[in-house]
Amino acid sequence: MHDIIDTAVAAGSFKTLASAVTAAGLIDTLKGTGPFTVFAPTNASFEAFLDGAALSDIPVDYLTQLLLNHTLTGVALSTDLTTGYTNTLATFNNEPDALLSLFVNTSAGVLLNAQSSVSSADNLAANGVVHIVDAVIALPSVVTFAQADPDFETLLSALDRDDQPDYLAVLGLPNGVEPAPFTIFAPDNNAFADFLTEFGLSSLDQVDGLTLSQTLNTHAVPTVNIRAEALVDGTLITFGDPIIIDAANATVTDQNGRVCQITQTNLQAANGVVHKINKVLFIQ
Repeated sequence: MHDIIDTAVAAGSFKTLASAVTAAGLIDTLKGTGPFTVFAPTNASFEAFLDGAALSDIPVDYLTQLLLNHTLTGVALSTDLTTGYTNTLATFNNEPDALLSLFVNTSAGVLLNAQSSVSSADNLAANGVVHIVDAVIALPSVVTFAQADPDFETLLSALDRDDQPDYLAVLGLPNGVEPAPFTIFAPDNNAFADFLTEFGLSSLDQVDGLTLSQTLNTHAVPTVNIRAEALVDGTLITFGDPIIIDAANATVTDQNGRVCQITQTNLQAANGVVHKINKVLFIQ
C-alpha cells in the first residue's frame, strides 16, 4: 500500500499538492510513519486559491502552515468525523502548543471551516488516510469560526449588521498587522437568547447601533493571543470596557458585575484565539 503522498498522486489531479509539499519540505514528514489524515486539494482547488499567482509566490513558511492546516494526527475515516472542532498540525506563530483549530460540519457531507467539502473520502494509505477536498482550506482567522460554527450564528449576524463597523474586516487581519492578534470571548446563540430574555427584548434589532458596538467591542482583546492556560486573574483591556478574569473558575465579569462562564477554550486561529462564553458581556 502506498504512503499518503503516493496515494494522493495516484488518485490523480494532485500535481500542485505534490509540488507544494516538496516546496514546503514536508515530503519526509508525510511519508513518515504517522499516521495522518490529509485533506487533499486538487489542482483546480489550488488554481482557484492562487488566483493567478504562482505557487512559488507563496512564502515557504506560509505554505508550510497552509499544508499542515490540511493535516490531522491519527486516522480519521469519514465515519469518525463528527460536527465540532479538531486540531490540525498548523500552529499559531510557530508555537507548538498552539495548534490551529478546524471546524468540521457533518450535517450534510463533510464541510471544513465552511469553505471546503470532502468530495472523495477514505482513500487509505500505509500511513493514514486521504480525503479529497474541493477547495484549499485557508488558514483560519477568528472570523472563520464565527462563519463556520452554527453556535455563533447570532454573533455573526451582530458583527455583520449594517449599522456596525466593519468587524469582519478588522477581525480578519493577519497576525502581526495591528490590532491582530485577538483574544475573543464569543457568546454562543444561547447566550444571545438569554440576553434578549434578560432585558425583555424580542430581537437583537432592538439594541441601538452604538450600544451594540460598545457591547461587541467588550468581547475582543486586541494585540494578544491569550490561550486558556495563560489566563490569569485580573483585568483585561478590550476594545470596549475592561473585563475581569477569574482564571481558576473560568469566568469573565463585565463592568455591570454580570458573570459569564467560559464554556469552550482555545479555538485557535492564525490571527488569534476564541473562547466560547455563555453570556453576553453587556454595556448599558
